[in-house]
Amino acid sequence: MARLALLSVSNKTGLIDLARSLVEEFEFDLISSGGTAQALKDAGLPVTKVADYTGSPEILGGRVKTLHPRIHGGILARRDVAQDVTDLENNQIRPIDLVVVNLYPFEETIAKLGVTLAEAVEQIDIGGPAMLRASSKNFAHLTVLCDPAQYNEYLQELRQNNGAASLEFRQKSALKGFLHTASYDQAIASYLAKTQQYTLSGTQLQSLRYGENPHQPAAWYQTGTTPTGWVAATKLQGKELSYNNLVDLEAARQIIAEFTDTPAATIIKHTNPCGTALGNTIVEAYQKAFNADSVSAFGGIVALNRPIDNDTASELTKTFLECVVAPSCEADAQEILAAKSKVRVLTLADLSTGPKETVKTIAGGFLIQAADDAIADTSQWQVVTERQPTPDELAELLFAWKVCKHVKSNAIVVTSDRTTIGVGAGQMNRVGSVKIALEQAGDKAKSATLASDGFFPFDDSVKTAAAAGITAIVQPGGSLRDKDSIKAANDLGLVMVFTSIRHFLH
Repeated sequence: MARLALLSVSNKTGLIDLARSLVEEFEFDLISSGGTAQALKDAGLPVTKVADYTGSPEILGGRVKTLHPRIHGGILARRDVAQDVTDLENNQIRPIDLVVVNLYPFEETIAKLGVTLAEAVEQIDIGGPAMLRASSKNFAHLTVLCDPAQYNEYLQELRQNNGAASLEFRQKSALKGFLHTASYDQAIASYLAKTQQYTLSGTQLQSLRYGENPHQPAAWYQTGTTPTGWVAATKLQGKELSYNNLVDLEAARQIIAEFTDTPAATIIKHTNPCGTALGNTIVEAYQKAFNADSVSAFGGIVALNRPIDNDTASELTKTFLECVVAPSCEADAQEILAAKSKVRVLTLADLSTGPKETVKTIAGGFLIQAADDAIADTSQWQVVTERQPTPDELAELLFAWKVCKHVKSNAIVVTSDRTTIGVGAGQMNRVGSVKIALEQAGDKAKSATLASDGFFPFDDSVKTAAAAGITAIVQPGGSLRDKDSIKAANDLGLVMVFTSIRHFLH
């Protein structure tokens, strides 16, 4: 008797090619449900509908299709247990040798704007997870596939093993099935629980050489079933990505995501920007960012918001860099970068979309917060000084504020000509950050702009900034002594703007 394959998929990528090989090359019989059966029929492939096989029609608008003893008996039967074999024979149930199932697109549904609870609930698959779990449990006797990426590997297994999949392959596929249902359930639970309960799950992509330090084991996990973010990036060349590379790449992505309308470049060291700039071209933006602090740029992580062209590639090869990421890379530019074969060059078309929340572990639990994705809106800012900013000064203040948001607190950023010229990061007091940023800026601080991620508790930082030549300051405001800072700014002829929002980054 021909072997039996059950195909019931939401994502029909590769379905027809797989089914045709099963039928024509390996003589499988096919049973299928709903839209999958129709797709196979339209392709001219012989298929029996699940309802015809079970003798039970699909009911409840398709909610009940595969929840039937002839399906689950065929999946769960142990071929080496006599009573199981007898039960199959007595109930006219054929053993199922292959189950190909993927689930309703729940995560894709809840990601849509305006989706209702009722719409989300209808995308909670019941029969699919039941079949996945049952077939994964019985991997000793059948194969389960839940990802189109497995199809060719499965067919190769059959070709290399006289039409049978190895136990090793079946067990590996079963693990993938359980991981798939676990991730699916996690997404549903998180959606329904909202703030009452939070669960986190992922599928390991690869073990990393180590974490932040060589004595710390580490691994990279993917959340969800659809590759997004860095999982969706393409590595064009270079060594394997490290834990620190990925952390710094994400910091670079967050900064570059602030700038979409103008070519922008940022260079990251230890999650802080050592240089960020805008330019008329991407090569100009990179050159400005590099020259902002060329010493710190050595061994840095570069993010660009425009494709890498030949001129930019040539500039990138002039110093040692760990990683470069951009939306794309021209073919000629890729050849130029190949001269630095160890630098990791990645392309990621969507550099703007990031996680909606952040997770930090603490002893006994973890903390969840919404991502700091507030969009700066200068129309909501308050000019608190007598002197008003010119349009160019306001644009510079906005640039400084966007960069400052991504510097470790206490954060001070000094900019000029849409380029960072001084960065004070992670100091224990704001005065110290001001001094570091101004010292780095040096003479360039004259007529420059200063941004602070938190308010000034005293007027000393305003006076220090003015003495260095700063002419405009942007800060959240909200100190009990704001009036002292405002008075100092007025006395010294500065522009000062309050944003009424702070951007601490711990």
